[in-house]
Amino acid sequence: MTSQLLAQTVPSDLMEPPPIRVAILDMYRNEPNQGMRGIRTLLYLESLQAEVPVRWHIFDVRHKNELPDLSYHIYISSGGPGSPLAGDGPWEDPYFHLIDRIWEHNQKSEQKKFVFFICHSFQLICRHWKVGLVSRRKSPAFGVFPVHKTEEGRSELLFDELDDPFYATDSREFQVTQPDWPLIRSRGFRVLALEKERPHVPLERALMAIRFSDEFFGTQFHPEADPQGMIRYFTKPEKRAAIIRDYGEEKYYRMIDMLDDPDKIVKTQRTILPTFLRLAFDNVMQTADCA
Repeated sequence: MTSQLLAQTVPSDLMEPPPIRVAILDMYRNEPNQGMRGIRTLLYLESLQAEVPVRWHIFDVRHKNELPDLSYHIYISSGGPGSPLAGDGPWEDPYFHLIDRIWEHNQKSEQKKFVFFICHSFQLICRHWKVGLVSRRKSPAFGVFPVHKTEEGRSELLFDELDDPFYATDSREFQVTQPDWPLIRSRGFRVLALEKERPHVPLERALMAIRFSDEFFGTQFHPEADPQGMIRYFTKPEKRAAIIRDYGEEKYYRMIDMLDDPDKIVKTQRTILPTFLRLAFDNVMQTADCA
């Protein structure tokens, strides 16, 4: 009765429309990271430009076995530490079941749901859908590296404002290689980017970005990486010492220089995930109950 009375007394143009609901799937296993802060920052900045309220909830997938239901419009699945290979924990089957249910929903409904996979999550979904071989790298990739667009990547809307190659933050011990091209073509997936060219290294280049559908997108790098936050983090004495010990002083200072370059990961951070969110917001407002 109270809610009905409120609806009758508050002018309809003053009532807040239903919000866009975003689920952030935290895959960091309760370990310190920069990724979650980067995701929240970009989501907050884009929400300020949205025509309707944006509300998000964080689900601690690998540490607390938390997962959202299907009531959300957008899902962002983060990067994370450790192995993307089978057997990481009891959260795996429910996680894949959720992703498959979202995919199936999109095949049947005009009200689409959007999913973005980052690094660890990208490797997980490539393993789940058998896109390619997920394996441990011969040596970890850590730093800022060029990412090369494929022919299909050159027409990708999320890459429109980026150079070829563009630069991205990479931090991984695993990789996706040996793509199953017949499966990729049959499912309509589009491989958009490959890791840097290494003519002196006889190793296959890893897949760095895939558009799985109009609503599903994934990168093996970190598009959410915040350059200034990373500089603050990596210049802490203990972190600086650890990086120099593991990767060398030259690589450390080269990475710091690239983090501060407006044409490198600053541009990537301001382009890929923000564009994904803007397009998703527009679609949700046009088709869902928050319109």
